[in-house]
Amino acid sequence: MSDLYPFLMLPSFDPRPWGTQDLSPIYPNHRFEEKIGESWLTGDACKVNNGPHSGKTLAELSERYGRDFVGSAASDGNRFPLLLKFLFPHDKLSVQVHPDDEAARRVGEPWGKTECWYVAHARPGSQVALGLKEGVTRAQFEAAIHEQRAEEFLNWINVYAGEMIYVAGGTVHTLGPGSVLVETQQQSDTTYRLYDYGRPRELHLERGLAAIKERVCSGKVLRPAPTAMNGSRNRRGPLIAAPYFIVDQFELREPQAFHTNDAGRTSVQILVAVEGCGIVEANGMQPVTLAKGDAVVVPAALGEFRVRPQWSVEFLKAYVPGEKLGEPATRM
Repeated sequence: MSDLYPFLMLPSFDPRPWGTQDLSPIYPNHRFEEKIGESWLTGDACKVNNGPHSGKTLAELSERYGRDFVGSAASDGNRFPLLLKFLFPHDKLSVQVHPDDEAARRVGEPWGKTECWYVAHARPGSQVALGLKEGVTRAQFEAAIHEQRAEEFLNWINVYAGEMIYVAGGTVHTLGPGSVLVETQQQSDTTYRLYDYGRPRELHLERGLAAIKERVCSGKVLRPAPTAMNGSRNRRGPLIAAPYFIVDQFELREPQAFHTNDAGRTSVQILVAVEGCGIVEANGMQPVTLAKGDAVVVPAALGEFRVRPQWSVEFLKAYVPGEKLGEPATRM
């Protein structure tokens, strides 16, 4: 583990027809000629951008270092457990569904795709669709797809900056324009497109309809208000604690120590800055700058690390829970 250290990740910008050329809420100095829908931070193919492992992917490092890197809490000791990304919807996404673990294994995938969305920015009137309207069955929804009326059967909700939304596997969903989201999910890109407003892209109706669950625990997460940390000027706001991930929000004005242990098990820690700038430090290692839009990955074996704000920094910290957790309490 001697050559593990905090990794600054290189964002991977993914063009999508529903994206935008203006990512200024997060990346004010970037200019793009094509529409960018997502900025991938910790996908298997995402690369390290600092130190001796610069240019290596998270998949390569996970395979090489195993649980020293990903931690004892990860379900697979040689696979990076969580995918984090920014989403920039400027138009409606396709209506889609991701399978839960059971549905994924039926088609030969190792696990499904449960995710959550932190609303980093939202213009007035921003909406997402989450689940089917009360009483709508899978058969009724299938008929609506063929009749080009699928949107009418979705549960549309307004979203506001600072909210956390849980999207359990099996939930029909889509995003409307106007928000910027930080998505945390199981490390999977299995997506079944059910409806795309007539855009000429492939649909996956057979597998998608089979993956739909009519009753899910998805919704806006009920969570406590942020609190001061040990009498300091720093604040911690728990965002979500769910079976596959825990995500907390931190606002730091003073240096703060963290660790990679949770309930007796270790996990790689993923820090994503949404405002300001800070320095990530671990004993005997080169410090890493964490600025808005950046992700820093802290290997599980490092144990302890610190974040030192440069004036102030606001970031999300995601990791795999060390104990079995149920689904979070939510509301629509």
